[in-house]
Amino acid sequence: MTETESSDRDSVNSSLPNTTRALEASVATGWNLGAQFYLSLNGVPVASEALGEADHGVPMREDSLSLWLSATKPITAVAIAQQWEQGRIALDDPVADILPEFSAGGKEAITLRHLLTHTGGFRILRFGWPDQSWDEIVSTLCATRKEPRWIPGHKAGYHMASSWFILGELVKRLDGRSFSSYVREEIFEPLGMKDSWIGMPRDVFVASDPRIVRTFDSSSTPPTLQAWHDERHVVGCSPGGNGRGPVRELGRFYEMLLAGGQLDGRRILDTPTIEALTARHRVGLFDHTFRHVMDWGLGIIPNSAYIGDTDLPYHYGPYASMRTFGHAGYRSTLAFCDPEIGLVLTAAFNGTPSEDNHRRRSGRLIEAVYQDLGFATDANATETAVGAESTTP
Repeated sequence: MTETESSDRDSVNSSLPNTTRALEASVATGWNLGAQFYLSLNGVPVASEALGEADHGVPMREDSLSLWLSATKPITAVAIAQQWEQGRIALDDPVADILPEFSAGGKEAITLRHLLTHTGGFRILRFGWPDQSWDEIVSTLCATRKEPRWIPGHKAGYHMASSWFILGELVKRLDGRSFSSYVREEIFEPLGMKDSWIGMPRDVFVASDPRIVRTFDSSSTPPTLQAWHDERHVVGCSPGGNGRGPVRELGRFYEMLLAGGQLDGRRILDTPTIEALTARHRVGLFDHTFRHVMDWGLGIIPNSAYIGDTDLPYHYGPYASMRTFGHAGYRSTLAFCDPEIGLVLTAAFNGTPSEDNHRRRSGRLIEAVYQDLGFATDANATETAVGAESTTP
C-alpha cells in the first residue's frame, strides 16, 4: 500500500468508523479472507476499499476481480430492456416467438416478463454449466418441461440460472453478437467498467488470473476453495451468475440506474425504462425457492421490508427506503441503490458462510453504512426490523 493509499484508508476509517469495523469483523470471524467495498452518494464516490486477502498470501486490491454471482442478473435485465426500448421485443411476447424451440415441454405461454420475474416455472439446476457449450445449454433448457401445475405468472420461484441463459440467448438472437460481447460493448465499456465481464475472453483470463479473487466455502471447517476461479467458470458465460470485476465498477452500473439511465454523458437506457425495470411487477407472491413472500421488479429486487418477514432473503436492512432496489449474490455479494438518499452500495466478500452468518455479515455492513452517513434514524426505519439479527454476536 502506497503512502497515499494508506492516507486515504485512514480517512475512510475516520469518516466511516462503523462501516470499517463491520468489514474488518467479516475477516476476523473467518467468514471471508477479504472484501471489496464501494459507496457513493448522488453519484459522488464516498469510499472504495479493499481489505484482507484475495487468496492466501495475496492482498485484496481495489482492482481485484471479484465474482458477483447473482448480482449479475440486473445487468442481463438491462440488456433485455435495451432490446425492448429498441422495439425488438415486448415484455408480454412469448419467448417462443423469438426462440421457437423453447415451446417444447409446455413452455409456449412463458413470456419475457415471466422470465424476468421468476414466474416461468423451469427451475432446472443441472443443465450442463460450465462444462457444456452455450448452444448445448440452450438446447437442454429449451427441451426442458415446465414444472407440473405451474401457471406462468401465477406462481413464483427463483430461477437461479436457467431462465437467464434463455434471456441471454434472446439478446444473442435479436442482436447477432454473443451475449458476452454484447454486454461488454453496450453496457460495460460505455460505463467505463473496463475490468468487468460476463464471460471473459481466454487471453484476458490468462493475463488477469493474478487479479482474480478466489472464493472459499466458509460454511465448512476449514474453509474449502470453490472452483469459481478456474477457466471454465471465468471464460464461460452465465448471464445470471458469473459477472466479474471490481465492485467499484459494479457501483458505476448502479449509479447509472440512479441517474435515470445515463452516466458521464453516456446513455444506456431512457429514464422511463429504468422506472419500469425497478417497479414492482410481481407483488405478494410466495417464492417457492426462497420460501418467502417477495416482490420483484424486472430482474431487480425491490425492498419488500413492508411484508414484515424478518428472514427476508436479499434484504436491505431496517433503514433503507421503500424505493430501494438491487440484487445480491449467493452468500457473498451486495449491490443496491437507495434513490431516496442517493446511496449506492456494492460489496463482495470472498467467503460463503452459512446463510445465517451471511445475513449477520451483510446486515451489519448495511446498518453500519446508514449509521455512519446519519440515515439510521427512527424516521427512516421500516416498521419491520428486517436485518435486526445482524446485531447478534
